[in-house]
Amino acid sequence: MSAEILTNYINGQWVAAERAGTLPIENPSTGAILGHVPLSTAAETGRAIEAAAAAFPGWSRTPASRRVDPLFALLELLRRHEEDLARSITEENGKSLGDARAEMKRAIENCEVAFGMPVLQQGDKLIGAADGIDGEVLRLPLGVFGMIAPFNFPGMVPFWFFPYALAAGNTYVLKPSEQTPLTLQRITRLLAQAGFPPGVFNLVHGDKTVADALMEHPRVQGVSLVGSTRTCRAVAEKCVRHKKRFQAMGGAKNHLVVMPDARIEEVIRNLLSSCFGCAGQRCMAASAIVAVGRTTYDEVCRRLVEACGQLVVANPLDPAVAENPMVMGPVISARAKRFIHEMIETGVEEGARLALDGRGVQPAGCEGGHFVGPTVFTEVRPGMKIHETEIFGPVVVILEAADFDEAVRILNGHPYGNGASIYTQSGYWARRFKLEVECGMIGVNVGIPAPVAQLPFGGMKASQFSMVKAQGRAVIDFFTERKVITERYWPEGPAR
Repeated sequence: MSAEILTNYINGQWVAAERAGTLPIENPSTGAILGHVPLSTAAETGRAIEAAAAAFPGWSRTPASRRVDPLFALLELLRRHEEDLARSITEENGKSLGDARAEMKRAIENCEVAFGMPVLQQGDKLIGAADGIDGEVLRLPLGVFGMIAPFNFPGMVPFWFFPYALAAGNTYVLKPSEQTPLTLQRITRLLAQAGFPPGVFNLVHGDKTVADALMEHPRVQGVSLVGSTRTCRAVAEKCVRHKKRFQAMGGAKNHLVVMPDARIEEVIRNLLSSCFGCAGQRCMAASAIVAVGRTTYDEVCRRLVEACGQLVVANPLDPAVAENPMVMGPVISARAKRFIHEMIETGVEEGARLALDGRGVQPAGCEGGHFVGPTVFTEVRPGMKIHETEIFGPVVVILEAADFDEAVRILNGHPYGNGASIYTQSGYWARRFKLEVECGMIGVNVGIPAPVAQLPFGGMKASQFSMVKAQGRAVIDFFTERKVITERYWPEGPAR
């Protein structure tokens, strides 16, 4: 796509934004400008919402078995263009092609799960709730829903929400990230071919103005968001004020616990992809390692730093490395790079040992890119700022715990509770970990405990500002209202 100004998709039409300015869309590997995203106004966001509201009555009355037909068509288009979309993600986000391909596969899997809406949306019936009376629970769509998409998974995260919303009979307005809007623009072009009626799905580019309009408009029933905890808290408060449902998936500091009986070769191999995949810019990235016992701690520290030498920091679309599974791309922006550098300096000032410093890494030919190499801190103590803060970059902290109980205390004492894993061959330790650790997603001998599309995705504590998690059967509760029916019928004809 040339360096053009992107357009909005409203009521089945591509329309130029009545913009209050534009922002450049940058390739974070090279600094090249890929296009310009318009800063749409609240008024045109309102028009998209009104178009969705007008489409709702007809769409909601469409049988569920027919509502999923356009999703089938979209799925085939996604599969046909899967590689192009993965390359789009890599170009505007900077993650490796392997990570981008995996992202698109998970987007496709969510479409496949949403196909089951005729079953997922089924209600409940109680015959004989009382004498001659039956009870019934209906799951009914509510109206217009919106989403504020993140930059780090532009192809996958929207699919946690909108396929389910549409299949359940709602209509939708989606705001892409200003930093990575191209992939969603391309996906919307495919969606426009899939057969959804006008107004059922709408795309509006912009910044906080569009986000605020989604949260404030009276016709919007609910908003989904994946972002920082600070942003999620603000969104939750605004949605409450405006009587909106909300899903706000916040920050993370995912811990991996390494027990003395762990298979260390497999652990280190896992850590490389979990800690440094997507340059650490994912909510499921492992950014804190807790090694149990001094021997385990010393071995993890030494071997992880050595293994980082296998990583290749480069432009992921460079043909020389594009298919290398060990390639690591840039972080998203110069601002993100500055923050990561500041946090590295903070760790040094706090007294942690900088065992591997990723500052100063700059691949040849990528002078305009925003690269940070793998960075490892050892001798980290709970409560240090580098342990408490979600750095959202390729920075890993390693802590020592005397035993399993201390490891659990470290995890449960942390404000975030998104995901956590344990490496052990012991079913006893694994079972205790699953039951005792205060995190929404738990892994055993896996570096990234992200659930498959059929299961709910979401954390606890400061990582989750909603009781309803993303994707799978669980998300249907967000996009439908339970209407409870109590009914009785007397015999026809005159009373006797």
